[in-house]
Amino acid sequence: MHVLSLFDGISCAQLALHRAGLPVSSYLASEVEPASIACTMHNFPRTVQIGDVTNVRTLAELGVFGQGKIDLLIGGSPCQGFSLAGEGLNFSDPRSRLFFEFVRIKNAIKPKRFLLENVRMRQDWSDLISAMVGVKPITIDSSDFSAQSRKRQYWTDITVKKYSPLSVSLSDILLPGWYSERQKSYCVDAGYFKGTNFRRYFFKGSRQIVFRKGFRVPPMTKENANFVQTLCLNDWRKLEVIECERLQTIPDRYTANIRPNDAYKAIGNGYTVDVIAHILRGLHV
Repeated sequence: MHVLSLFDGISCAQLALHRAGLPVSSYLASEVEPASIACTMHNFPRTVQIGDVTNVRTLAELGVFGQGKIDLLIGGSPCQGFSLAGEGLNFSDPRSRLFFEFVRIKNAIKPKRFLLENVRMRQDWSDLISAMVGVKPITIDSSDFSAQSRKRQYWTDITVKKYSPLSVSLSDILLPGWYSERQKSYCVDAGYFKGTNFRRYFFKGSRQIVFRKGFRVPPMTKENANFVQTLCLNDWRKLEVIECERLQTIPDRYTANIRPNDAYKAIGNGYTVDVIAHILRGLHV
């Protein structure tokens, strides 16, 4: 199977292909972040790195890029301009305009199958993407496969099989001695490396916090949140990198060869591997 992965990150797509039991004879990855590339090459040294997606101009120069020669084109273009939780800049955000590179390459190479991932967004933006790739999206929440709430849209011409949600909670994947009062973690985003605090967690519903077992949060308001946080300093923390890997169903210590802050960012930008693996199992049909 010949695969082209755009915006490859730490190659969560390659993990998903292996988990789905699909043989990969060549895997070409377009990525620009040095740390992410280092992580991929550490885990999948046979990966062919082809650089910035905007520089992939003469597709024939890459050998296997002839029309119909790619079995799977996969990508999750940067989402910051689309997210309902963001500023809503849509295609005016230069990162979101990279979606058009996915379309350009898809039209040029005519892959046998494709998969595009992105965040939930306004319906008119979603409709525009659907018109350009030729299919409507399905929405899957990673909570059906993991301990993380993470709703994403997937545009694909692969037949996606029905599934039964798994019962896995956040406390199941935490390191010993820690717990969460939530069944599922808030979505781990690329900014998680910046840390979190009580105000963001309790009153904005983001940036997951976990607590030492036996500890109970004192009564708290928006006004005294900072004081309570300081008072309880040794009884709470943000998620460790390995716990974020587990939320994304990435193998433990997969990112251990890069700096923790780079790992947090890369994991937050990545796919939930088991969701992608489930979709890709439709290629067995």
